Parts: sequence; C-alpha cells; structure tokens
Amino acid sequence: MSDTNDKRNSVKDMTMGSPLRLMVSFAVPLLLGNLFQQMYNMADAAIVGRYLGPDALAGVGASSSVQFLVIGFCLGVCSGFGIPVAQRFGAKNMSDMRRFVYHALILTAGLSAVLTTVTAIFTPQILHILNTPDNIYRQAYDYLFVIFLGIPFIMLYNLLSSILRAVGNSRTPFIFLVISTILNIALDIIFIIVFDMGVLGASVATVTAQAVSGILCGIVILKKYELLWIKKEERELDRGHFMKLVTMGVPMGLQFSVTAVGSMVMQAANNSLGSVYVSGFTAGMKIKQLAMCPFDALANAVATFAGQNYGAGKLKRIKIGLWEGIAMGVGYGILIGVVLFFFGRSMSIMFVDASETAVLDAAGLYLARLGLFYWALGILNVSRMMTQGLGFAGRTIFSGLTEMIARIVMAFVFVPKYGFDAITWSDQVAWVSGIFYILPTCLICINIVGKKLSGMDTLEAVESLKKEGA
Repeated sequence: MSDTNDKRNSVKDMTMGSPLRLMVSFAVPLLLGNLFQQMYNMADAAIVGRYLGPDALAGVGASSSVQFLVIGFCLGVCSGFGIPVAQRFGAKNMSDMRRFVYHALILTAGLSAVLTTVTAIFTPQILHILNTPDNIYRQAYDYLFVIFLGIPFIMLYNLLSSILRAVGNSRTPFIFLVISTILNIALDIIFIIVFDMGVLGASVATVTAQAVSGILCGIVILKKYELLWIKKEERELDRGHFMKLVTMGVPMGLQFSVTAVGSMVMQAANNSLGSVYVSGFTAGMKIKQLAMCPFDALANAVATFAGQNYGAGKLKRIKIGLWEGIAMGVGYGILIGVVLFFFGRSMSIMFVDASETAVLDAAGLYLARLGLFYWALGILNVSRMMTQGLGFAGRTIFSGLTEMIARIVMAFVFVPKYGFDAITWSDQVAWVSGIFYILPTCLICINIVGKKLSGMDTLEAVESLKKEGA
C-alpha cells in the first residue's frame, strides 16, 4: 500500500474524485473541531459572565482584538507552513515533504519563544493602548498575560494539525480538540467556581487544555503516522526550505495580524464607550466567532485542495474547487445570517444574565446587523484561502490591509459621531471591501498557475514543481 493511500493513517489524496465531496468530507471534521475550539472561549465567557458578572466578562473580552492579532498571526504562520507540505504531498515527493516538516518544527519553536517573551512583557502597554477601563483592567491583565504564556502550546497544536491537514487528515486534530474542550470546561468549573480564581482561572484552564491537544497530536504522529517520520538524512538544515516556509507562513500570519490591527482600533473605540458596550460587544463576538466556524473549515478545506492539486498540476480541479467552495460559503452565510438577525439577542443570554437588558440589547443589535452580510464571508474566506493554497500568500496581505483600512475609517470617522451604531457596521464594511480585492486577485493567481502549467502533462507539471521548489 502506498504512503498516500494509507487508510490506517487516515491521509487523503484530494487530487482524485469529486471536488465537492472531497472538500465537504474534509471540512466536516474541521468544522466540528472549530466548533469545539470556540467552546473554549464560550465556556470561559459563559462561566465568567454568569458567575463573576458583566465586569469580569468585559475583562475577558476587552483584549479580544489583540488576542486575535497575536494568536491569529500564530495560526496564519502555522497554516502557511502546511502549504509546501500539501504541495509536496500532491506531487508525491514524500522525502521533500518531510524536510519541510522538519524545518517548520524548528521555525515554530523559535517563533514561539520570541512571541511569548515579547507579548508577556508588554501586556500592560497593550491594555493601555486599547483604552481598557480602569474598573476591569486587573481582570483583563490576568487573563491576557496567561493566554500569552500559552503561545507555545497554541503553536504546537496548530502546526501539527496543519501538517496533518496537508496530507488530508482532518480527523485526528478534531478528536483531540474534543478531549481538550471537555477538559477546558471541567477546569473552568474547578478553577473559577471551586477554587475562586476569577478570570485567571479561565485563562489557566484554556492554556492547559490547549497544551493537552498539542501534546496528544504529537504523540499520535510519533506512534502511528510513519508517513511523517523524519529520517536522519532529511534533518539537514537548508536555507531554501527555511526561506520557502518563511515566504509562505509569514505573509499568512501578517494577513491575520493586519486584519486584527483594524479590529484592535475598533476594540479601542468600543472600549471608550463604557463597560456596557464592552460586555455587549464581547457577548456578540463569542457568537460571531462560533457562527464563523463553518467558513473557516470550508476555507481550510479549499486551501488543502488547492495545494494538493497544484502539486499534481490539475488546473481544472482547482477552478471547480473555487466556485463550488464559494457556493457552499454563500449558502451557509445566508442561512446563519437569518438566525443571527432574528435570534442573536436571545443567544446572548448564554453569556449575560437576562436582567442585564442594556448589554443584551447591544449584543442583539450587533449580531442582527452582522447577519445581513454574513454571506460575504463565504466569498472572502474561500477566495483568500484558495490564493494562499496556490502559493501566493504574499498577495493576501493586501486583503487584510483593505479590511484594516475600512475598520480604521469606521473607528476614527464614524464612531465619534454615531457611537455603538458605527461599531455594529464595521465588520460588514471591512468584509465587502476585502472582497473587491481578493476575488479578482484569486482569479488572476489561478490564471498565472494555468499559464505555468499550460502545455505540460501532469508528470511534467510535477517535475517542474519539484525543480522550482514552488
């Protein structure tokens, strides 16, 4: 049995078979995994909000944008590191694939050390930049500081899961997320309710659970996934492999971070409106992130599909994958948008006591207006991840820049005049602005790939990929 068809190891070759069926089957475990991952944050918010009150909830949520900036950078980098792995897997070049895995591990370890040190040291400055209200500052600091200390575990899990997804296995990361989510909820109850640790207990529970998922992922790879075992001769350091990973991972990380800068500006603007709106915004954000899970799962499936088929030189399948992915994304966006529009306020009761009517009204307004434009994320995320999967990660940075500029304009021009009303429209403006850039860019990149592969048969295309290190 060949490496690429080893059912025992649950790897999946996405270069053959129905694109739609392959992407859906790949996305389902990712979706379930994303849902459980969001349960980390939801468990924190629900227990904190219900047992510690709205100020504590505001303390957890006051730094959500900077968490997205730092952790989003980590996620983007790890996803980018998986692209050359997926391309080599599609090209059936297993030895070079493992070389990329080895170099990715080294880069991730170094990056984790730097990010953890810098963010932990500058946590107070970050909270001051975000205009964190004095009455929730201590709680916000306790929560954010511990989350930053957990960056190595966040990167460990996301790198290993990215590598597994690159070879078509989205099931194993999901299984370990289920385990760690259950653990996270149990630890939340123990630390917050039993030991009375406050918001500090919520952050410790989250980091501990993330560490467990990453360690379990590594143990299973070492014990069962021979396809990914790095041989001695594949452990030689090579500048070309480092540079390839950097040029794929860093732009993807920056794309997340650039988008988050705009969110940080919006967070700071919203924090200045008072703790009621901070609490309402935090509750709405938790539900928003949960509703975005299918978009993220679908986009990751599209990226893996694009990477493997690019490695195999199959342009037609790439085009089919794009349009079928967008169709699924838009369809889901319309459906969940209706749910948020009519039931967003009611759903917010998960995080806020029913007596906090002002907070619930703010959360409900925010979610209802988001629901009107959720379909846009289907186009934005699929187009962006397809572009990244084809190896044009640098071009997606401008998509993030477009979103950042839109949010900054809303924060500085419209929030001072319209207050929370402007906050509730900021994401939608950013999403639509991003589409105007990334969809045409994605089509251009597919055209570039087509010209490169034009006139080649599959074998010639694969050999060209190997020679160029693309």
